[in-house]
Amino acid sequence: MSLFLIFIVSVIVTSIWLDNISSRIGVPTLLAFILLGIIFGNNGLVPVGAVDYHFAKETCTLALIFIMFYGGFGTRWQSAKPVVWESSLLASIGVVITAGLIGLFCHFALGWGWLESFLLGSVVSSTDAASVFSILRSRRLGLKNNTAPLLEVESGSNDPMAYMLTATILSLMKGDATGLGLAWLLVSQIVFGALFGVLLGKLAAYLINKIKFHTSGFGSLFVFAAALASYAIPDVIGGNGYLSAYLAGMILGNASFRQKKELVNFFDGITGLMQVLIFFLLGVVAKPDMLHRAVLPALAIFAFITFVGRPLAVSAVLTPFKKYPLKQQTLISFVGLRGAASIVFAIVAITSFPGLENDIFNIVFCIVLFSILLQGSLIPFASRKLDMLDLGNDVMKTFNDYSEEADINFGSVVITDDSPWNGKMVKDLGIPKNLLIALLIRGEENIVPKGETILQ
Repeated sequence: MSLFLIFIVSVIVTSIWLDNISSRIGVPTLLAFILLGIIFGNNGLVPVGAVDYHFAKETCTLALIFIMFYGGFGTRWQSAKPVVWESSLLASIGVVITAGLIGLFCHFALGWGWLESFLLGSVVSSTDAASVFSILRSRRLGLKNNTAPLLEVESGSNDPMAYMLTATILSLMKGDATGLGLAWLLVSQIVFGALFGVLLGKLAAYLINKIKFHTSGFGSLFVFAAALASYAIPDVIGGNGYLSAYLAGMILGNASFRQKKELVNFFDGITGLMQVLIFFLLGVVAKPDMLHRAVLPALAIFAFITFVGRPLAVSAVLTPFKKYPLKQQTLISFVGLRGAASIVFAIVAITSFPGLENDIFNIVFCIVLFSILLQGSLIPFASRKLDMLDLGNDVMKTFNDYSEEADINFGSVVITDDSPWNGKMVKDLGIPKNLLIALLIRGEENIVPKGETILQ
């Protein structure tokens, strides 16, 4: 037991170290966790047989619940409301179009069978919220024309549709699906998922204001349980648990209740841990000796998604609104990163139907690597080249954990001849990170100081 705990500690510490390195060199953090998993899983550092596809599937499904719930919890309705229709259509019709186009490409260009082609299309049809949020936040990318909230809501809510498409294709492949059965599958997934998400979200928001938690931290524990219930209850009766978790999180995140700020910090930590866990486990179960065979088909599919499939889907959805210029549609298409959910759905596919002709897991794994490494690294560059950066817009305001009511204290300091700050540049003062010199008053002149400004 102690050795296992030491192993967990080493993984967490190494992940933090890689996080710092990846932030400095501009490579998305989540890629570092995948590489860490590959290293641990293929060098004898993880006990043989401890992690397999079935273990990874169950664990990653659990982790996705919290990622989906907190994706909704962090969605600021005030920012999302102006783009809710566009993002909802991208998360539904856009996903279907993307999956269909990828399926056609796999069939005609790669020679795959029809059902397996559309299975692959379904698995990689959604964009990854964790990767998108991570890049927008870490690089502070304020974007024009409500682009950030549109991407936030779309990437946070499109996994349920991809999951439904994957489940539908798997039912067809198993041969146990009928027309009526498929219709019921789709209707029950959407109706029960949406209904229970709204009801459980409202119930949780009501109860958290009624219950008096006498022990500190029990409020966080209650919301933790609410997140699990929002997935499990609709899933038992055939509803889409991911859709329910997202909607429940959104309703609770936009409600007013005590200790909300404390919950944000709690779920930030939980969700961060779940993201590390997912990408690490996916790296562990990956087989580098088999990845080389998947590179070429994965590269072809990735190129098709990036330059054809995703742009056509985005254009089909957004062009009728007549308020999204081509450069904005291009950026929205480019920010459609593939991520953890795609690999988890690939694991669902291979565990549900072991007799697949193509190595879907490793192909999807490579697609995600290409997407995070290439697209993820180039998003700031693409935003600048397309003139979509809004330097006056704080991207953090599109998230619920941005606090407009933060405690702020203003003060003034007079610099005298014998002051230790006299003659020093602002950057050399060694002041705390949460202290900001906002204004310099020098005689009749008001100066907004920079790092090189010398105090007198």
